Amino acid sequence: MKFPQDTASANQAENRSLPQPRLAVALIPLVITVVIFVGGIGILEFPAELMLIFAAVVFTAFSACHGVSLDQVLEDMGEKIKRALPGILILLSIGMLIGTWMIAGTVPLMVDYGLQLINPSYLYVLSFVVTAIVATFTGTSWGAAGTVGVALMGVASTMDISLAITAGAVVSGAYFGDKLSPLSDTTNVSALAAGANIYEHIRHMLYTAVPSSVLAIAVFLIAGISIDAGSVDLDVIDGTVDELQGLFTLHPVLLLPPAVVLVGSIMRKPPLIVLFLSSATAAVLAVLVQGFSIGDTLDAAVSGFTTDMLPGDVSSPLTELVNRGGLQSMYSPAFFVFCAFFFAAALESSGVLRLLISKLIDKLRSTGSLVLATLLSGFTVINGTSNALVTFFLINDLYGEAFKKRNLHPTNLSRSMEDSVTLTEVLMPWTVSGAFIAGTLGVANFDFLPWAVFCWSGLVFSALLAYLAPVTRNFGIRRLEPEPQEESTKN
Repeated sequence: MKFPQDTASANQAENRSLPQPRLAVALIPLVITVVIFVGGIGILEFPAELMLIFAAVVFTAFSACHGVSLDQVLEDMGEKIKRALPGILILLSIGMLIGTWMIAGTVPLMVDYGLQLINPSYLYVLSFVVTAIVATFTGTSWGAAGTVGVALMGVASTMDISLAITAGAVVSGAYFGDKLSPLSDTTNVSALAAGANIYEHIRHMLYTAVPSSVLAIAVFLIAGISIDAGSVDLDVIDGTVDELQGLFTLHPVLLLPPAVVLVGSIMRKPPLIVLFLSSATAAVLAVLVQGFSIGDTLDAAVSGFTTDMLPGDVSSPLTELVNRGGLQSMYSPAFFVFCAFFFAAALESSGVLRLLISKLIDKLRSTGSLVLATLLSGFTVINGTSNALVTFFLINDLYGEAFKKRNLHPTNLSRSMEDSVTLTEVLMPWTVSGAFIAGTLGVANFDFLPWAVFCWSGLVFSALLAYLAPVTRNFGIRRLEPEPQEESTKN
């Protein structure tokens, strides 16, 4: 999602007399902010929105000391929100889409198809593929790992094979979907933060996602050679499949809603229109195929789908998968964007970033060094804040202008943020995602870390593409304009 900047406002901002604090003074609000983020969000687990507001107040006060009024800060915030409004509307539309896909049976159909692909001889690689399918169509790594992942871990336990490898495969697949799904909040917000079109962002991520996937599949195939498929109990899988088929009418016609998204993406139609048409298609299927009332269908679109709408009892694992979606589920991410832009506006108005980046850019003399610095910063910040959304906006504020000055398209920045933030958070036990996944799968983070191949290899491939750009003629590196002739000498 790329939003054009208001030209008049941009020129006004450029012509404004900006503060130029000394380096030692500029570090004061920065250190306070790091303490707020690391201590408040990472350690004390206070609400990220409130910590953003506190940090914004710190930088607003700092700006006031250097001649920037609160009105100017709010004016900058308003311009940022104006450019991001289409992205906020898309976030809300995704909530409606997930709710309608659930009640239509589209997501349950995807889960059913995925589970029936299980073959004990290829459990590791299928754990990756099946979880990736579910995560891509649901847009949630937690939901995929907490449902299909749990079932796969049960199969692995019954077979008495490595739970660490199985968990690594599940995590890799879950975060494949979290990275590449247009329904994922991190995918949308990373594109939003960098100012990139969501579909261009996803396509550009394929340069690192494809080799990471190939490497992961190769590792899981090799690791699975020694599995003995003769004594496997598939009751866990069969039970989930039977439950799905008993609760929903599963028919290929339910693939129409994702087909609408796919066709709309290929034709590059406006995302809002595509998402609305897909939701409308799913709503019709919910009434005609599943037999839900119009009232329940509208409730699912607004409040989200719940198992209370289904007849009979539903198992706990399945409940975790289908109880989601709705416009209201996206209110929190949408509000977070407002808080993030207040912080970003205050940070920008303070002049601190301009001072620090101007000194850092002198040391980043190549595309490779710039991308590597972005990757390492993303990894460091996510480990401190344990909040991907905070990290995305902060990294964009730190490196966004540097990417533009080096003629690099925003999709390079958004991909770097995904590879260093979205994919690595789950690997550390002190992050929210890491704690959730480890507790859900019953395997310690550092035990499955080596086998979460897709997660850590994305960062490696992202750095390699940047450093090899002079040799590969910028393969995987998108430019805003044709590359200047002297670029190769700088790298």
